Amino acid sequence: MQKPVCLISNTTGGKLQVNQEARAILNSIRQPVVVVSIVGLYRTGKSYLMNRLAGKQTGFSLGSTVQSETKGIWMWCVPHPRRDDVTLVLLDTEGLGDVEKGDEKNDTWIFCLAVLLSSTFVYNSMGTINNEAVKSLHYVTELTEHIKVKSTKEKAQDTSFDYVRFFPTFVWAVRDFILDLEIDGKRVTADEYLKNSLKLKNGTSKAVALSNDARECIQNYFPDQKCFVFDPPGSKEKLKVLDQLRDSELDPQFVKQTSAFCSYIFGFSKEKTIKGGITVTGSLLGNLAVMYVEAIRSGSVPCLENAVAALSKIENSTAVEESFALYRRLLGKRVKLPTETEEELSSVHDGCLKEALQLFMKRSFKDEDHKYQTTLMERVKEVYEGKCAENVEISRNRCAALLLQLEKVMSMDPEKSYMKPGGYQRFKADLNVLVKLYKNKPARGVKAEEALRTYLKEKNQLGKFILTADRNLSEQQRRLEEQQAQVERESQRAAAAKEQQRALERRMNDMERSRQENERQLRLKMERDRIAANEENQRVIDQKLRKQRALLEKGYREEAAQMNTKIRHLRNEISYEQEQNQGGICVLS
Repeated sequence: MQKPVCLISNTTGGKLQVNQEARAILNSIRQPVVVVSIVGLYRTGKSYLMNRLAGKQTGFSLGSTVQSETKGIWMWCVPHPRRDDVTLVLLDTEGLGDVEKGDEKNDTWIFCLAVLLSSTFVYNSMGTINNEAVKSLHYVTELTEHIKVKSTKEKAQDTSFDYVRFFPTFVWAVRDFILDLEIDGKRVTADEYLKNSLKLKNGTSKAVALSNDARECIQNYFPDQKCFVFDPPGSKEKLKVLDQLRDSELDPQFVKQTSAFCSYIFGFSKEKTIKGGITVTGSLLGNLAVMYVEAIRSGSVPCLENAVAALSKIENSTAVEESFALYRRLLGKRVKLPTETEEELSSVHDGCLKEALQLFMKRSFKDEDHKYQTTLMERVKEVYEGKCAENVEISRNRCAALLLQLEKVMSMDPEKSYMKPGGYQRFKADLNVLVKLYKNKPARGVKAEEALRTYLKEKNQLGKFILTADRNLSEQQRRLEEQQAQVERESQRAAAAKEQQRALERRMNDMERSRQENERQLRLKMERDRIAANEENQRVIDQKLRKQRALLEKGYREEAAQMNTKIRHLRNEISYEQEQNQGGICVLS
């Protein structure tokens, strides 16, 4: 992408809408995506940071007036500067609190969508992290009202344990910070400054409760918190043309801080995942955006579990179609019919199936009971059996045509050549030459012996007639010739039967190898999914352990004990889920 495009726009009726151009771009991205979104009050320099992450001077519109420049959510997909295996997706949002807009509900949904779609969520503010700045994050306290983890069928209420599985890393970017990073006369880091700012305030007033709610939500719902402070980039006049200035024209400390911010995002921002630790690709991200926006447009609350379930149906169906199409394309490209042996076609089938399964395993997720995988295997089996039948038919027809051609070339006309004394010996000699020429011909295919047996069976009747008519032969010689012909027929019948038996065994071996390859790749996928789920669960536990340590540091031993009980309960739930997921693999034929 040379420049950003609008991902989610505001229609004239105030409704959110996914832009189809942006969706098409996302659908073309099959790599995992690292999604970085930024939100904050309008005219606070969000777009400048996103342009720096894109490695560009311009891109996202900055503007130089008091009017909000960005409307909706804009997207810029760029190569990740440090990783070739992922794509960096940057989401710049319209400014919160725009007085011209006057729609706080729209702000809330923009905030929620930024949280739902990103793996790193940047909150951009001006000045300092004071009580007013925290209270301006009241959108955080409303997240649980506008986002549900579990479906309405679930009786249990959503907890912070549920949200922390889905929510992104929280990064607070404090712009135009002119104070010293000191607390009680001691130098602190930006992260320590944030941690201190998120401590709960004493008091029971409504204002204190509101600011404490925001603090608790940030601590409880976001798995990691990070902070960066930025000095003013330069004079007021320079701010108006910030996107036109070189680094040498900006405050050196601001340039250094911006570089540190970008370095952190590039080095530590993880791929976007959904429940179960499933990695999100560009196409998955596009489908997620559509589902969330449709839920908002319909007046319902986006549900993360429902979205994952709906996504799995879409992605698994697509995975079946694409994997099946790949199998057919590879099979058609790599095999030339007729093959000389069953093994040749079988070997090509094995390679094509392996690649098709690899694609399916990479694209699919939450294929419960392996329903979609079974569908893929059944469709592959049907095509392979059809290809085998086609291989047989082409071979049979080619061999029959070859035998007739050889017969014509050799002028084996019984009326002219064999119906006279010594004709039977000439007939046998010519037939032997024909068989030898036939067997030396390449590309006869898998039915070469069967076609020859059928041909010789037809010629057997002619041979008997010629033998009877040949007056040069004694009765004893005729019996010997008949016996020899019978031996040859039996030998040919045995060869054809052996060929048929080998074909049957080959087909059975094909099915067994397909089953084994299917099971092997399924085990690999299940192991990858298990590792991803464990990592997700560990992130949740680590976040709660940090919360527990913070409570102990403050002397809140009773609250820390309650948190320990919750952690123990969570570990028990995780152990139970792991046991449930360790069932046997469905064996597919």
